[in-house]
Amino acid sequence: MVWILGTLACLIFIGLIARSIVAPRDLDLGVASKDLLIYKDQLVEVEKDIEKGVLSKSESDAARIEVSRRILLADKRSKIEKQTSSNSQNHNKIITFIILIFILAGSLSIYAFLGNPRLPDMPLQTRLAEIKELRSQRISQEEAELLVPDEIIEAPSDYLALVSKLRDAMKERPNDMQGLRLLALHEFRLGKYRSARKAHLKIINVLGDTATAKDLIDFAEVMIVATNGYVSPEAEFILRRGLEMKPNDGRARYYSGLSMAQSGRPDVTLRLWENLLDEGPDDAPWVPLIKEQIVDVARLVGVNLAQDQLPGPTSEQINSAGNMSDVDRKEMIQGMVSSLSNRLANEGGTVNEWARLIRALGVLGETANASKIWIEAQTIFGRNSSDIEILREAARAAKVSQ
Repeated sequence: MVWILGTLACLIFIGLIARSIVAPRDLDLGVASKDLLIYKDQLVEVEKDIEKGVLSKSESDAARIEVSRRILLADKRSKIEKQTSSNSQNHNKIITFIILIFILAGSLSIYAFLGNPRLPDMPLQTRLAEIKELRSQRISQEEAELLVPDEIIEAPSDYLALVSKLRDAMKERPNDMQGLRLLALHEFRLGKYRSARKAHLKIINVLGDTATAKDLIDFAEVMIVATNGYVSPEAEFILRRGLEMKPNDGRARYYSGLSMAQSGRPDVTLRLWENLLDEGPDDAPWVPLIKEQIVDVARLVGVNLAQDQLPGPTSEQINSAGNMSDVDRKEMIQGMVSSLSNRLANEGGTVNEWARLIRALGVLGETANASKIWIEAQTIFGRNSSDIEILREAARAAKVSQ
């Protein structure tokens, strides 16, 4: 319905423009036509002077002849002016027609590219109501954690024994703040994120009203890591409490933006993340995370970001790579790939980072490693069909058998 009304409005607007351009202008007379009117008035004045006896017969005849001669000349020039004006008017009509057809075709083409006439009307209030309903149906923290297995991180046996003793000690001293913090830290390092989340929860409960913004945001971050990046309603509540105490905290604002993106409000996410990128600093831990995802978020809003906001190597890295030998360039790429691989293995990452690693390994000819990463990524992002498609495209580019 909206596109029909838009088309009608466009046609009406075009019609008004066309009318204003090609409509005849009766008052816009040429020089000859104005002279012709003057000479006709003079001829009438001559007849009046004859009646009044002002002019003699010989004078009136001479005046009448002169004025008539001028009328004939002016009439001839007037016809030429009208023909020229008519030709100009026709020329204007042709140009106007071409311009208006271009406007109409351009408008319809843009709509065909950006819009979809088959979609039903979606008023703002309806969309907001649907988003609210979607947010109310989000699964809880515990439900999300059950979908994510603990990571298996190898560690020395003596270290594992110490952590086991720490667990036993905390059962006897459940309110020991130092012990709880150590337990939360080491459970996290071992990849036991659910256990780390439970230890953080005990920390918050013991601290009560004395919990700082950092305590709350640390707790929310562990909750999000435990669900493989999903921001549950419980984590969002903790983030909100942390932001009330420290509104400018970059981590909390990043995760709040992530929550909005996951619940149908990429417009809010884009504003939050753009502000974080503007504020910096460039080495803030959330900056690379935002750059990896903000292009996709902006696309959902209908915004095309500038090239310098895209994730990837900097212009200095590209320029330096261009001056390197093949061996040095390959070593640099290998170093970047190793760094990315280690970070994904230890800290996790976005689907775009995993896809980038698969592509890079393909470029280096390490097809076997690319195949392993592709298999591992499927176990992490297998629940999301769009993420799997991104990974599949990267695997095809790396020539990995699927």
